[in-house]
Amino acid sequence: MDQDDATPTDGPEPREDTRQEDFAQHLREIKDLFARQTRVEAFVHNQDMPRHELIEQLVHKQNVAKLTQKLERLHAADIAYILEALPLDERLMVWDLVKAERDGEILLEVSDAVRESLIETMEHHELKAAAEQLDADELADLAPDLPSAVLEDVFRGLDTEEREQLRAAMSYDEDAVGALMDFDMVTVREDVTLEVVLRYLRRFDELPDQTDQLFVVDREDHLRGVLPVNTLLINDPETEVGAVMRRDALTLRPEDKADTAAQAFERYDLVSAPVVGADDKLIGRVTVDAVLDYIREEAEAEQLAHAGLKEEEDIFAPVMDSVRNRWAWLAINLVTAFVASRVIGAFENSIEKLVALAALMPIVAGIGGNSGNQTITMIVRAIALGQIGEESERRLFRKELKVSLINGLVWGGLLGVVAWWLYADWRLGAVMTAAMTLNLMVAAAVGVAIPMTLQKLGRDPAVGGSVMVTAVTDSGGFFIFLGLATLFLL
Repeated sequence: MDQDDATPTDGPEPREDTRQEDFAQHLREIKDLFARQTRVEAFVHNQDMPRHELIEQLVHKQNVAKLTQKLERLHAADIAYILEALPLDERLMVWDLVKAERDGEILLEVSDAVRESLIETMEHHELKAAAEQLDADELADLAPDLPSAVLEDVFRGLDTEEREQLRAAMSYDEDAVGALMDFDMVTVREDVTLEVVLRYLRRFDELPDQTDQLFVVDREDHLRGVLPVNTLLINDPETEVGAVMRRDALTLRPEDKADTAAQAFERYDLVSAPVVGADDKLIGRVTVDAVLDYIREEAEAEQLAHAGLKEEEDIFAPVMDSVRNRWAWLAINLVTAFVASRVIGAFENSIEKLVALAALMPIVAGIGGNSGNQTITMIVRAIALGQIGEESERRLFRKELKVSLINGLVWGGLLGVVAWWLYADWRLGAVMTAAMTLNLMVAAAVGVAIPMTLQKLGRDPAVGGSVMVTAVTDSGGFFIFLGLATLFLL
């Protein structure tokens, strides 16, 4: 029986009342301290009194003491939340007040963009000390953001087992199970009794986080099964592990997609799952907290990609950093908006003759864009859940076209009646209905085609989807509506 030497990152445990406080409350308290310091210092500075500097220093020290006391009681995740929500100058002040032994844990919790801003302010020895606080799997998460010199120093300080674990963790793609697994787990043999296992567990100061089961291995570390903790507790201590262990436990491979693992955890309500190599040797485990972090990060990335943002952005980042993050899809938007304007320009004579067209055409384009975004959101979600294959493409096209046809006839018909009533022209109402229906069908086709095509090309199906759909439905909606109006009304 053995356990990996790595132990969870040490740090002050949050008090129970702190756990229950709202994140926003912590942030308000920190901001209040900064605001109070600014007001007091301004007041003192404006008063005609001796020793301004001494009084300002005393006020500053008092606020620093209060901030430090507050930060010491907070969990690393709470501090990360506060750092992300503060402007750069206040963020760096809070970061300087955090105890050095918590740096590594907090760097793991903050967003990538904010982590970069913190690392830029740290000296070589500070980064090295922060990295040395982390387990191999945690260090692998932080490694891409560390300067190469720091990473080399940390690597040289690891023992042989930790080096191999770090190499293994860094060798997998970000979306692979290997990137999620950790090496901190408890293993036992199948030929010992439960009483022996219980005595063995009592030797630990604490069990690894998310320990809901022990992993049963042979002397070559081949996985034989799992021993759930509840099974260990409720059975006769004289029973052997092999008699009560589960041999059919779900196992993962390090090269499996992380999405597959996330779906398995959700479907089977897992807390942890073993990761085995090609020879069925146990090499690590995946826990539910790592899966939840992955799901959250993927959801945020998908949301950003859907809006055409290249990466997560620090809301207090320098102006030019934000400009570079946003310009690409804005440039594409500019092109598509120009195309839409030229479509409108091609029908200037029609619009001059029938002013009602100018008032009604944004409705056709807007409803089409909304419908297309609904479709693309459903398709991207289904792709993420693994519910769509190439054989489903035609069926999805037919289904979405039927949905858009019905919606077009119903809502387009309603708008057609309104247009008829407003402008006393039944032909205009008929054109409105036809244009709405056709544009919704175009939106449906594009909403299916874009993510499916991106998936075939090996790209993220969510990237820029809404931008592209809106571009097509705007230009298409204007062309269809104005074209039909020119043919049948003028």
